[in-house]
Amino acid sequence: MDFEAQLTELEGIVQQLEAGKLSLDDAMKCFERGIQLTRACQQTLKAAELKVQVLMGGELQPLADA
Repeated sequence: MDFEAQLTELEGIVQQLEAGKLSLDDAMKCFERGIQLTRACQQTLKAAELKVQVLMGGELQPLADA
């Protein structure tokens, strides 16, 4: 799954959780999936940042951890 698809799925999960209409069990499953997607997106962004740094000859400062 590419970054954009992961982000789209994550946005959908956030909307579902914010609506507050899920059962506790379904909300927990969505939350767990959201955490997985968040971690995957963070890894993708870190890899992209590293690649840009390499291409720029190390001139960029690393992004602060959120």
